[in-house]
Amino acid sequence: MFILKSATINKYKSYTSEQSIQIENDVTTLVGKNESGKTAFLESLAKLNYFTEDDDFKFNSVHDYPRSELKKFKRSEGDVSPIVCTFLLDEETIELIKEDLGEGVLTTDTFKVSSRYTNGRGWYYLNSNEKKYLESIISKLECNEATSSKLLELGDVKSVIEYDYDADEDNEEFKAVVEHITKNLVAQGFDWKDHRVDAYITQKYIEPKLPRFWYFDEYHELPSRVSIEAVSHDQISGELTKPQLDTAKALFELAMINIEELNSSTDFESFIAELESTSNEITDTIFEYWSTNANLAIEFKIEHVHRGNQQPEKILDIRVKNNRHRITLPLKNRSKGFNWFFSFIVWFSRIQDDKDNNFILLLDEPGLNLHASAQGDLLRFINDLSSNYQVIYSTHSPFMVESDHLNRVRTVYDSDEGSIISDAIQEKDPDTLFPLQAALGYHIAQNLFVSKNNLLVEGPADLNYLTYMSNVLESSGRKGLKDDITIVPVGGLDKVTSFISLLRGSKLNIVCLLDSFNNDKGAQRLDNLVQSKIIKNKNVRFFDEFAGEGYEKADIEDMFSPEEYLKVFAHAFPDHKGIVASDLIDKNIPIITKLNKFLKVQRFNHYKPSNSLLIMGLEHSDFSKETLEHFEFMFKEINKLF
Repeated sequence: MFILKSATINKYKSYTSEQSIQIENDVTTLVGKNESGKTAFLESLAKLNYFTEDDDFKFNSVHDYPRSELKKFKRSEGDVSPIVCTFLLDEETIELIKEDLGEGVLTTDTFKVSSRYTNGRGWYYLNSNEKKYLESIISKLECNEATSSKLLELGDVKSVIEYDYDADEDNEEFKAVVEHITKNLVAQGFDWKDHRVDAYITQKYIEPKLPRFWYFDEYHELPSRVSIEAVSHDQISGELTKPQLDTAKALFELAMINIEELNSSTDFESFIAELESTSNEITDTIFEYWSTNANLAIEFKIEHVHRGNQQPEKILDIRVKNNRHRITLPLKNRSKGFNWFFSFIVWFSRIQDDKDNNFILLLDEPGLNLHASAQGDLLRFINDLSSNYQVIYSTHSPFMVESDHLNRVRTVYDSDEGSIISDAIQEKDPDTLFPLQAALGYHIAQNLFVSKNNLLVEGPADLNYLTYMSNVLESSGRKGLKDDITIVPVGGLDKVTSFISLLRGSKLNIVCLLDSFNNDKGAQRLDNLVQSKIIKNKNVRFFDEFAGEGYEKADIEDMFSPEEYLKVFAHAFPDHKGIVASDLIDKNIPIITKLNKFLKVQRFNHYKPSNSLLIMGLEHSDFSKETLEHFEFMFKEINKLF
């Protein structure tokens, strides 16, 4: 099948200047805020070669040309190609062309095609090597030396056909070559006299296999109630838009129901049975990707609705049943995400069984109403679809951007010069970048916890102290923190409870080692997590348990003797080198609080002393027996919890 490699859009709705992007072989993601031009780009692609006859997917200069330039365009009496696409030929087609025309005739593995406002589809020359074609003809027809020399001298098909061979009346072989070329190198509808081989290849091998574009957006979602008569007569009403009508027709086609028979019938049981059988098949497909709620199913009813003195109207009532709660609700009132999936597969059925054509799927804001986890399921669905189809979809949701596939992302943003679409991640519009930044942040958060066993601490200072003292203990043959435990700073004591809650469903082992809470609010939030069984009470430990007797509250700095910590503090803050333990007269309160009072500051940088400890080169002999015992006992207790 042919692969779309690039697309150039120009003078279409919000695109006032030419914009080109590369298209991925599998999935391409268009990211941008609302009204940036994502939908316009997908529409322009669809209008190049829509999969079915549809006036809504044909270029119309009045509706599609940028309004500010429309009058000028009409006065010019010229034409514009709003979309130009470059496709990659498949190996099978290339081999067929070689077998037909000869080796070396086709000089490229790509071709370009456009659609124009006034003159319809436009094909671009392939620049085939016509001399190689003539060499192939010479070999195939076994031409004599004189004919061969003349053909190679002329060098191209046009010159051969237009050559006045009457001057060489005896050269019947040359005449036979011309007849062979004019008879076999025919391309109906292509008046390319100067590029006859290009025309032949395009008409015979490329045009029939040109990929068709299939478009789906939220407007194709099935309504809750469908007028069977409206479907039968292709009637668009206020309650049934054209995209909805098309999807409803696809549902009846999928169920192999003759809509005329249904409209004239009075017994609906067999039709409902067909619809429900089809619905069950679709629902089974949905649940391969729908992890949000497995208790949903589609139900159908056909009702007679009386409207005044008119004939009763037959209405297909589509409802979603929740088997857990044993209730049914109209399709539009229940689970928009489920409706999206259901409608998508119904509409997708129009092309799914067509093996004779190549389709490219265009999805405009897919799964807009889905929960984040369901959007993850949808991404899995899209990736599976890309095994058989190229998929291009637009989004502004960070959960629809795969952070490990940022190469697939194309940014779209609105500027003073119109919509800009780019292969690069543009820095000009922060709103455009937001979904990418959020997706990347989510990915980092998901991969922050690199081990199964995670020890949550308040900040990076705690990480430094614990890592260093664990190494000091191990170097002297004592017990440190086990190697399979990862220390994770959460960025503050107030964030601990949020981290615990977020990680609840991650199947990770979590223990907290914390400074004492300075306010009841934080302690209450943590107690609520324990009461809700989100974390076990024994898995929340505080430094005051290990800092020695007399501490009601303690920080990790209180695990050291005051003299030891002040030595490290002086290294970090040389201006305060003269502080000694006797200057800090308050008893049994954290040394950090004592230092804040002594220095008459609200808070000093707690991280700097921890960083100094890492570079001072202290050994186990530089610490008191009590300090080493405090840390060792703490590490043993923490290790037990894992």
